[in-house]
Amino acid sequence: MCTHKAVLAAVCASLISSAAFADGPNLGLPLAEEDIPFYARYVMIDGTGLPPGEGTPAAGKIVWETYCGQCHGATGTEGPIMPPIGPTQVFPKSAGKFWPYATTLFDFIRRAMPFRTPKLLSDDEVYAVTAFILQRNRVIPEDAVMNAATLPRVLMPNRENFIDLWAKQGERPY
Repeated sequence: MCTHKAVLAAVCASLISSAAFADGPNLGLPLAEEDIPFYARYVMIDGTGLPPGEGTPAAGKIVWETYCGQCHGATGTEGPIMPPIGPTQVFPKSAGKFWPYATTLFDFIRRAMPFRTPKLLSDDEVYAVTAFILQRNRVIPEDAVMNAATLPRVLMPNRENFIDLWAKQGERPY
């Protein structure tokens, strides 16, 4: 009998303590929107999270020559860092075939490039160099403007050859 009372008391204490922590542990303060750095925000494949700004392939060529050509070559096919961004006979997986979504290409460039000084480029420069790479791969025309509205609508040529692991795992992947 004494054991049942102890179990009942433990269950009651557990319920009361869980109700007290239902709102969270109250550690720290929530960040204001302006305090969250741009590289801590994710760009999703549907374009959610894309920042304001825009760029064209012509503007991207200038960004490329200034920041990217040192590693990827003047036209994006010479290297020394591979894979090349433009189509070549030697390396079949250029940027146009390697990325399933233009938005993930944008997100990668925004977070990781230039290699020696990542996160250096402005949002306009990232849109521009993304447009340059897409145009070099004949995915978009030379006069295209890439921004938060147009970039998610770009259909990458190799999109169907990727496996969506999130869709295969369902709502609760873990």
